[in-house]
Amino acid sequence: MQKRFKTKILSSLVFVLFVFLTSCKKSSSGEENLAALLPLIIAAEAAIVCPKSLPPTDIYIATTVVSANSNISGFSDPKKAINGICGAGELAGSLDVYALDITGTGATIVLSWGGKTVKNVSGDDFIVYDNSFRVSDESNTYAMDPSIIQVSIDNTNFCGFNPSYTGGNVNLMNSWNRFGSLRPVYYNMTTKPFTNSELFTKTNGSFLLGGGDGFDLDLLDPNDPNDINCDTTLANTIKTNGFKFLKITSAADMNNPNTGSKFPWPPGSYNGSDIDGVVARELQ
Repeated sequence: MQKRFKTKILSSLVFVLFVFLTSCKKSSSGEENLAALLPLIIAAEAAIVCPKSLPPTDIYIATTVVSANSNISGFSDPKKAINGICGAGELAGSLDVYALDITGTGATIVLSWGGKTVKNVSGDDFIVYDNSFRVSDESNTYAMDPSIIQVSIDNTNFCGFNPSYTGGNVNLMNSWNRFGSLRPVYYNMTTKPFTNSELFTKTNGSFLLGGGDGFDLDLLDPNDPNDINCDTTLANTIKTNGFKFLKITSAADMNNPNTGSKFPWPPGSYNGSDIDGVVARELQ
């Protein structure tokens, strides 16, 4: 099993290679070191090539950072959450991300599409991209940063999807239901492009062709205890008219209604969710 640490701990390919070469000298097993550091090398290479240009105009990426307050060294530029999707695949996470804090005011980012409205259409209406990656041969075991996803018309009253954590191993994807920041990202706008339609195409069960976590506005839950300003009227209004603002919060900053305490946080992560971007299916 590969070491369970997030790729965000390194900021350049040079540093990754330095660590790799140094560790190889200290160990008799170069293959073991390579297996552990392969995700970092892949992620660093992906960071170098992406993004090279403005996001494609036919991909409806959130374009505006409404609020962001974290200050994670090396990953504190909120523009990284709107400059395009730079996924690194199943076994590595992008380094082109904005990192949230685990708790506090810096644990949340709010994005928008510059005044445009994300419509409610058939199936998933938007996709949240983080930098999760698989950490063992078991397809359900991932290094991930679970996040709470909420939407709003006015950036004041938000509705969410009533996420549920079933307990057990925090690295098991099946333990987390209706969270963002779980699935790896295959879409890379520079090296592995997709059309907007392809990004919303399902494959392998709950996975999307381009990766990331999809959300369907029809599944908004006005009974989510974390959304104190949401009710059936507001939820139905968003389902009918769409939304303008998207809030992403590290799960550890929100209460688990089943326990009355905060959601657990995967060990080995020194900060919260890593935001690579959000893509809408249709805008108006």
